[in-house]
Amino acid sequence: MPNDLQNKVIFHQVAELLQNARQQVLRTVNSTMTITYFEIGRIIVEEEQNGKDRAEYGKKLLKGLSQQLTKEFGKGFSIRNLEQIRQFYIIYSKSESLTRILGIKNTQSLTGEFKSQKAQSVTAEFDYQTLSSFFKLSFTHYIFLMRIEDEKERRFYKIESEKHNWSVRELKRQYDSALYTRLSLSRDKDGILKLSEKGQIIEKPKDIIKDPYILEFLGLPELPQYSESQLEEEIINKLEHFLLELGHGFTFVGRQQRITFDDKHFRIDLVFYNRILRCFVLIDLKIGELKHQDLGQMQMYVNYYDREMRLEDENKTIGIVLCQNKSEAVVKYTLPENNEQIFASKYKTVLPSESDLKRLLENK
Repeated sequence: MPNDLQNKVIFHQVAELLQNARQQVLRTVNSTMTITYFEIGRIIVEEEQNGKDRAEYGKKLLKGLSQQLTKEFGKGFSIRNLEQIRQFYIIYSKSESLTRILGIKNTQSLTGEFKSQKAQSVTAEFDYQTLSSFFKLSFTHYIFLMRIEDEKERRFYKIESEKHNWSVRELKRQYDSALYTRLSLSRDKDGILKLSEKGQIIEKPKDIIKDPYILEFLGLPELPQYSESQLEEEIINKLEHFLLELGHGFTFVGRQQRITFDDKHFRIDLVFYNRILRCFVLIDLKIGELKHQDLGQMQMYVNYYDREMRLEDENKTIGIVLCQNKSEAVVKYTLPENNEQIFASKYKTVLPSESDLKRLLENK
């Protein structure tokens, strides 16, 4: 191997080690600060409960504590921040998953448990590693997560943020696009429970399908004032965002992939490979209403890939037709009853309002 090439290989190996080390340090710092805030919240809550007039006493406590902490440690301890820290403790002290980790039977609150143990600190009473296995995100993540009222939904976004290293911005985007609700639609009660306990688990083709897909990051209007080629171009330009919306395990293979037989040429808009399911995923983009011919064409593409491109140890190809509108009846009667390969999903190029999204999901 030439010296310059060898040096590049060594550089990339060392750079990867350093990058991983930096990420590990950042995760450790985030976890330590989050656990500290949880403990501060516990102290505040317990002190408030000792006051005769809790509401009034609490206001005075936070005001005085804010002044003293700001004087000693600088910014970051405003009354508003202390209120968030207190709320953080109140919400997560009631978390079933946390109390299960700590081995506490009382799921209503950890406060009584701590009092019975003479209010010893969390970090002293319980193993630090145990708590750090629960609090893996930055406190900023938890500030956003606290806004989610349903604990099952909150747990889902926490798990997904941890598994896929979502930034707060990515977390907010996934929440705004109602990822949990969209995935819940295709699952029974047990499946929804698994979502909240383990996040999105991909075991079969249907697990990767969303309906609708939210493509607001493309910056295209909601009305069809663009062509299919323009839609494809914008997806390629913002491929990283599209991969995030597609979900776990997707890698980009190519666009306008040509297949040829009987001297006829056909082009598949987008081709991906899913590393989890170990199969090709073909995507065709359609403007307007879905037609049965669109599903038939996708069936041809999938059959071709299964017979000509798929390796023996790979699973069957998946085809997704993304359209602006569709008739469920057309899908039902075009595809076989035992279909597990061809799917049709709507897409939205503008992030729906909460009411519009709810109506869209209810009409499915």
